[in-house]
Amino acid sequence: MKSVIEAKELSRWYGIVMGLNHVSFDIGGGLTGLVGPNGAGKSTLIQIITGQIQPSSGSLTVFGERPWNNPSVLRRIGYCPESTAVARDLRPFEWLRGLGMISGWSSKDSAASAERVLEMVRLPRVHWNKRLAQYSKGMRQRVKLAQALLHEPELLVLDEPLNGLDPMGRQEMGRLFKDLCSQGVSIVISSHILEELESLCKWFLMLNWGRVVASGTRDAIQSGSRRWDEQLLVRCDRPERLARCLFDEELLRGFYLEPGNGAVSFHIKEPEEFYENWLNILERSGVTVYEIRSGTRSLSSIFAKVTE
Repeated sequence: MKSVIEAKELSRWYGIVMGLNHVSFDIGGGLTGLVGPNGAGKSTLIQIITGQIQPSSGSLTVFGERPWNNPSVLRRIGYCPESTAVARDLRPFEWLRGLGMISGWSSKDSAASAERVLEMVRLPRVHWNKRLAQYSKGMRQRVKLAQALLHEPELLVLDEPLNGLDPMGRQEMGRLFKDLCSQGVSIVISSHILEELESLCKWFLMLNWGRVVASGTRDAIQSGSRRWDEQLLVRCDRPERLARCLFDEELLRGFYLEPGNGAVSFHIKEPEEFYENWLNILERSGVTVYEIRSGTRSLSSIFAKVTE
């Protein structure tokens, strides 16, 4: 897939503080999750992608061109910042129509576009002409997303777009993001709600201390981060017996019997030794197994592993 964003040996310093340190990666189309703790370099990367700051060294291109001071690239990018940098006495419909007119559109076209994006983000029409000061955080988040969509961008960069939204709102935004991707829009999402990113994104870029620690699909990152799973969930007819057999072999750090569903979660002491003996122990236990799955496949557990 052709790269939408490409970084080569990208670095950014703030005096003696390193924001990004020789970062290289490619981001293609679809939904890409930007993952990392506070201070990992996510905000710095987003600011470079959206043309707000320049790299200190190396390069970053969007659609094959550098975004800094490049209107032809910036008009193809929609940006939803984490902060609410909008005057609270503004009304959403007026504000969006004004943005359209500043961009050179007619009043009629600007109003039509404002209406279109407010409907896309599911902001109830009754609120369109209320001041932002009267809005909840979740409603302001919808308005911020609407302004990012106003000019029909080819790339959306969303910094914590799910903050303040209730579970229903997050589901609605998730459906909207997937619909946009099906229409050819590329989306980069930074979020601390890793469970939401996991359900939305196929590709991930993981940052820590200004470096890329992993990139790719969740499964590819997991397979590259370790050979053996350290947690295992097994559903069988006699979970207590299986747990006792494994514990007697001194292969477990601990286990947890999940009540009511015949499942037991194992925390494995020495994974390589465990899996070498696993089938023999299972046969000796005499239990009937219905399901086996990894207990460490969540995005948060994978990120914790690759940043150790």
